[in-house]
Amino acid sequence: MIAQATRTIGRIALLATLMVTASTALASAQSFSAEQRRLCTGDAFRLCSSAIPNIEEVTICMRKQKTSLSSGCKAVFDKPVVTAVSNKED
Repeated sequence: MIAQATRTIGRIALLATLMVTASTALASAQSFSAEQRRLCTGDAFRLCSSAIPNIEEVTICMRKQKTSLSSGCKAVFDKPVVTAVSNKED
């Protein structure tokens, strides 16, 4: 029982840490703000816990589960993906 609780707490901590660094881990180059993480963490655990701690897989899973997302998290995934663009001239 204690081992299971410790494992769950460890997963929560790991997910939180990974979501903070998601901008470098996601193939889509989308970064998540604290507000976006707050809106989607519950959905990630509810719908895609088997993909945790792989943020890219969690993101893919949540996109597939979009119709089941909470309204707040759905709004996060409805926003256009913003990627960095260099203004440097060659």
